[in-house]
Amino acid sequence: GFRSSLLEDGFTMLQFSVYARHCASEENAEAHENRVKLFLPPDGEVRLLTVTDKQFERMKVFYGKTSAPTEKAPEQISFF
Repeated sequence: GFRSSLLEDGFTMLQFSVYARHCASEENAEAHENRVKLFLPPDGEVRLLTVTDKQFERMKVFYGKTSAPTEKAPEQISFF
């Protein structure tokens, strides 16, 4: 399915229905964008947001009673 295709292409789930993948360059991000388009189901919908490492670094993550360290920011990341 679509989710397994994302995972096979190196995406990780940040939260339910939010996936991210580090891309080394804009060209690399575009290649992965094209792959996502290929395995998107006919009735599917994807929104793409590309952020820089500085923007990703500024993300705030809140936890309930259990906390965990925030992952290290990559150089560039794309969200699907």
